[in-house]
Amino acid sequence: MSENILEMRNISKSFTGVKALSDVNFQVAKGEIHCLIGENGAGKSTLMKVLSGVYPYGTYEGDIIYEGNVMNFSRISDSVKTGIVIIYQELALFPDLSVYENIFAGNEVKRGGLIDWNETIIKSREMLQKVKLNVNPETPIRELGVGKQQLVEIAKALSKDVKLLILDEPTAALNENDSENLLELLRDLRDQGITCIMISHKLKEVISIADKATVLRDGKTICTLDGAKGEITEATIIKNMVGRDIEDIYPKRPDKKFGSPILEVKNWSAYDQELGRHVVKNVDMHVNKGEIIGIAGLMGSGRTEFALSVFGNPKNYKLEGELQVDGKTRSFKHTSDAIQAGIAYVTEDRKGDGLFLIQDIKNNVTVANLKHISPGGVVNENEEVQVASGYKNSMYIKASSIEQTVGNLSGGNQQKVSLGKWLFVGPKLLILDEPTRGIDVGAKFEIYTIMNKLISEGMSIIMISSELGEVLGMSDRIYIMAEGKIKGELTAEEADQEKIMHFATQ
Repeated sequence: MSENILEMRNISKSFTGVKALSDVNFQVAKGEIHCLIGENGAGKSTLMKVLSGVYPYGTYEGDIIYEGNVMNFSRISDSVKTGIVIIYQELALFPDLSVYENIFAGNEVKRGGLIDWNETIIKSREMLQKVKLNVNPETPIRELGVGKQQLVEIAKALSKDVKLLILDEPTAALNENDSENLLELLRDLRDQGITCIMISHKLKEVISIADKATVLRDGKTICTLDGAKGEITEATIIKNMVGRDIEDIYPKRPDKKFGSPILEVKNWSAYDQELGRHVVKNVDMHVNKGEIIGIAGLMGSGRTEFALSVFGNPKNYKLEGELQVDGKTRSFKHTSDAIQAGIAYVTEDRKGDGLFLIQDIKNNVTVANLKHISPGGVVNENEEVQVASGYKNSMYIKASSIEQTVGNLSGGNQQKVSLGKWLFVGPKLLILDEPTRGIDVGAKFEIYTIMNKLISEGMSIIMISSELGEVLGMSDRIYIMAEGKIKGELTAEEADQEKIMHFATQ
């Protein structure tokens, strides 16, 4: 039996009267990949923040035993010195610095007391090769998409003398090919003796890679499953995560009734003036009333760029082509024009673009439609509370109250707040960009159920997703993009993963 590199004994942690962790026990053997799984708010990230020193010794109860010694970490740097490196779900990069500067930030390559920039660039290339990211190390982080930024975070972690690598939803921003490359990298690291703890909501990943998996629910340890004994199965994981069986993760809509097109784009192109190239090229697409349209494609295929070009063009692309909403030709000069026309967009980057993290749930939910609750230009605070409370309940947002700061919520609950914000606008067409990124299987079912309810009420949805199962399970029709173009269109009945990937790689 392998020796444990880590034991966390009877860990308890509370926030403003809410117990996030209650006597959690967690053991990890040396040289294994151990997945930590559970619903949003189950305590996974909190437990890892206790381990890494984000929540310092004295702010929690219980013991951390690492390599046989009791650890009292007061800050993150204390855990890093022992070989514990954590990559959080929300990225922590400097957007205006280069890739190589970010990889070695705080861990600079020095010679004679000065930073050796040439050696830094050389070593950064080595780290980028390890994570299979083909970018120029001198590229500013802000020019990379969310997925590539995640790979830079992992390269940054690998640049340190890592013994225990903790990854919080490392593939949440990646497509399936990039995710598999990352999982293969983790297997290689395991073979080199590096221990990995991975938080993931993607059950197929857990089943594929985990030597062991520990399930948390409501801040408590439910069980630890052993892959060698065949215990890590989808049914077992789901039952322990949510305390019930989920027969079908993609709820069906028995009566599908489609109306006339709510959105049509013809010969639609978007030219990015900063990049000096087209990011959307000659797209023809339509969305009918009461229809869920899936947009699939690999990273960089132009899916998000298309969504932004339709939603009031906040990136200031040079646009060509025709856009119609409800049969009327429209030209949006600002996102507010798109909102007034009945279009809403839930961004893939909830931290950067979707939410005000330092404000509470109430303010975030109502911010996009304050006029609705502001007669005479003054916010009706009672109505604001009623609206926010309604969405907290209907979106199953786990929080102590609507006055809880959004930045303190789990990633999945933040996503629900972002969705609630745009539902309050009352759109005809809702664009969901990676709607379940970083969301557990139970919360995914809730989001899918909400989507079906919205469709039944007459709304239309465009869903951009890197999860092929999600695209296949929820879409009525599917467009596949590559290099900014529509490469294929499939009905739900004729679509499968092989056909989608065929078009996506053309």
